[in-house]
Amino acid sequence: MALRGVWQLKKLVVSYSDWGGSSKGIRAFMESHLPAFKEANPQLEVDTEMIRGQHPHLKALYKNHNDRVVCVKNMDPEEILLHATRLRNSLGRKVIKLRTRHVTKHPSVQGTWTTALKYQDEQNQVL
Repeated sequence: MALRGVWQLKKLVVSYSDWGGSSKGIRAFMESHLPAFKEANPQLEVDTEMIRGQHPHLKALYKNHNDRVVCVKNMDPEEILLHATRLRNSLGRKVIKLRTRHVTKHPSVQGTWTTALKYQDEQNQVL
């Protein structure tokens, strides 16, 4: 994804094994989809890395010095292309857990609204 017109993914490293069974899909991906992916994304540096004895993975290095690793063990070439596209489209920010279900810049002083509120009239009768 581009942030202010600048693509955030700097480098994509494709790691695979030349004889492992779990790397069958990524080897097919490198033959069929990877050249077109490189051509469609000239701003992206794509490296291939052979690592024997390990499962295949995609490693994305972003401009904000973060990285993400996605295991693509036993996946089809189309699924691997989907993961590579998702890594390209993400900003590379760390995932943070939200404390509440809603996020606002100006929190309410009265508290959060809920449907389980009970209203009372002047004689303290629940409506």
